[in-house]
Amino acid sequence: MADAQIAKLVKAEKVRQKKVINLIASENYVSKDVLAALGSELTNKYAEGYPGKRYYGGNEVVDRIERVCMERALKLFGLNDVGWHVNVQPLSGSPANLAVYTALVPKGGKIMGMSLEHGGHLTHGHKVSATGKFWTQVPYGVDPKTEVLNYDELKEVAMREKPAIIVGGFTAYPRVVDFKKFREIADACGAIFMVDMSHFAGLVAGKEYPSPFEYADVVTTTVHKTLRGPRSALIFARKDKVQANEKGKEVSFAELIDKAVFPGLQGGPHINQIAAVAVALKEAATPAFKKYAKQVKKNAAVLAAELMSRGWKIISGGTDSHLILVDTWMGGVKSPSGAGGVNGQEASDKLEKAGIIVNKNTIPGETRSAFDPSGIRLGTAAETTRGRKEKDMKKIAVKIDEVLRRG
Repeated sequence: MADAQIAKLVKAEKVRQKKVINLIASENYVSKDVLAALGSELTNKYAEGYPGKRYYGGNEVVDRIERVCMERALKLFGLNDVGWHVNVQPLSGSPANLAVYTALVPKGGKIMGMSLEHGGHLTHGHKVSATGKFWTQVPYGVDPKTEVLNYDELKEVAMREKPAIIVGGFTAYPRVVDFKKFREIADACGAIFMVDMSHFAGLVAGKEYPSPFEYADVVTTTVHKTLRGPRSALIFARKDKVQANEKGKEVSFAELIDKAVFPGLQGGPHINQIAAVAVALKEAATPAFKKYAKQVKKNAAVLAAELMSRGWKIISGGTDSHLILVDTWMGGVKSPSGAGGVNGQEASDKLEKAGIIVNKNTIPGETRSAFDPSGIRLGTAAETTRGRKEKDMKKIAVKIDEVLRRG
């Protein structure tokens, strides 16, 4: 690279990534093939529109790339283009979710999503997100005693509020979601059922987490977490689901969502990114990836158990996925007064100085602010990609415990 300043910074980041233990639940390491697609000449092509319906010339090759990506996305999750449509153009997860609401939820309508402090995402209708400014969130959370979802309470909320759409998915909920029960709740109150599987998509692909496709109307996912691809997103929609458009004509969810992505929210897609997604999807269809997904879950279970054995409170008492939520404030080391322990920000800072990267996170029943919360979130996807196994997780747990207990 001729730009010495940027080349030096890229090298510095490469060095940083190699020397740390990466427990960020939403990060992973892509293959050299994915990086090659991202850095290819495809970045030079502007391809506004969809395959066969572009607004620029010269799209013969990129049309084929996008179609390949769509085919691989459907095949990976056991779908076909008779029953499902997939849009591979969203730039990331937040725009993907925004596109679904733009397409299917009336202005000011209700989005029933998990509250932020209980493990939901900003784009599930939180007030600081555009999704909470254009629509109204109906929040749901976990049972305060068990710290897992109570589907009877969920149904009561849904029947009372009558949301337009119910979002089943999370960013910091470690347990398996019962998609069948969500489907029953959505049917009972007349809502669309959407699943945001961004965190566990790779586990679904690897057959280590229940698939939402049997029950959901719409499924969104990022590609860069457990699916181990580039920063991007996918939107899947059932072709047999329809809704009236602004002219009163019944149109499929798939068509409405496509129009929301383009021209509603985006211009030309990033073809290099779509090619990289296609590469990652092919990798995720291999036996090696299934073995990887299984190891991700094993590693998370061991890490959670080892931390609990050292006195740290793990939210919900464990994990069914790659993700672990730790209460470091009231669920771990105590101050001499017994008033509290290490807040999430302090825990994150301490661990980073020791070469362990995590993120601060709110916990159910949060008593502090999102900027200075009571817990941390851990994930095992990235370190599993680097070859870490159960014995390594035990060592990491010991190190986390030692670091957080220092004065």
